[in-house]
Amino acid sequence: MKEYCFEIEMKVRDYECDLQGVVNNSNYQRYMEHTRHEYLETLGENFGAMHEKGVDAFISRVDIRFKHSLRSGNRFRSCLNLRKEGPKLVFEQDIYRLPDGVQAASGRVESVVVENGKLTRGEFFDRLIARKKNPEP
Repeated sequence: MKEYCFEIEMKVRDYECDLQGVVNNSNYQRYMEHTRHEYLETLGENFGAMHEKGVDAFISRVDIRFKHSLRSGNRFRSCLNLRKEGPKLVFEQDIYRLPDGVQAASGRVESVVVENGKLTRGEFFDRLIARKKNPEP
């Protein structure tokens, strides 16, 4: 596996699987979203507090490539890296089955920020990335 700025381990639950006994494709997007939310928490942010300050992050695009199916009870590691592209924050996210490290899915998720009802140029993301590079004590 390559290096990531954030990783979290999770487990597939029975109700996330479809009739074929594999994780329904929509759940991979949920796993990736949960990973982004947990990453934000490590930076001292959360979506509720952001919204209260008039800052809302929205997903503008999602591209997920499904490689190997996860099944009920599988443990997996959800990983992310991020970078800024113009006004967008781009998350490169991968999901690996454990313990063998087989890649289950790979995704690219683009996010934009609206502050007080107006689309921004991503200044919030600039501050977030700076916090990632220079964590507060």
